[in-house]
Amino acid sequence: MHLPRNSCASWRTNTVIYLPNPAVGVRGIHFAIVTALGGAPAHHTAALIPQTAEALAAEHHERGKTPIICLDEAHLLTHQQLEAIRMLTNHDMDSSSACAVLLLGQPTLKRQMRLGILAALEQRILLRYTMTGMTAAETADYIRHHTGLAGRSDTLFSDDAANLIHETGRGHPRQVNKLAVTALTAAFAENKAIVDESSVRAAITEMTTD
Repeated sequence: MHLPRNSCASWRTNTVIYLPNPAVGVRGIHFAIVTALGGAPAHHTAALIPQTAEALAAEHHERGKTPIICLDEAHLLTHQQLEAIRMLTNHDMDSSSACAVLLLGQPTLKRQMRLGILAALEQRILLRYTMTGMTAAETADYIRHHTGLAGRSDTLFSDDAANLIHETGRGHPRQVNKLAVTALTAAFAENKAIVDESSVRAAITEMTTD
């Protein structure tokens, strides 16, 4: 699933609100939620905060949909932002919650949540999941899938190249993406028909010397 910035997608029982930028501050989070739910955000933060809670409650109780707030790059959220998020889930004094929150972030998010200052929020987390790296076969399939989306049905990365990308990037999608794109550029510069192991090694050298 891909959602554009500060977007809202609605399904039968859920309304997904995707917030990709933690740099907007506490007010920015409330502003984005109200806007995504079709409201006109209040000018003053003191009025915007209860307006956000009311908009979430209306979506849940009146329209029968549970808002799911997805905060990307959550490891960059400040303690104040995380506390504001906790308060949004505390709308009815713990009797129920009008929304669900999904925090997506790097491993530092896990360490941050263990801090005593965030204990109240950490206790509310019902489910945790840590994404591990892909296997070598999954990395190769991942590369083939994306080259297919780009319109290439033939082999673009040799097996040796895919294996080296996997080993270097440890199967993490973001690193695999960077290595593959840089290796593609290296192969193009040498006028190669496919990306081979030497192209990947050139990409590794370039990325480690930047």
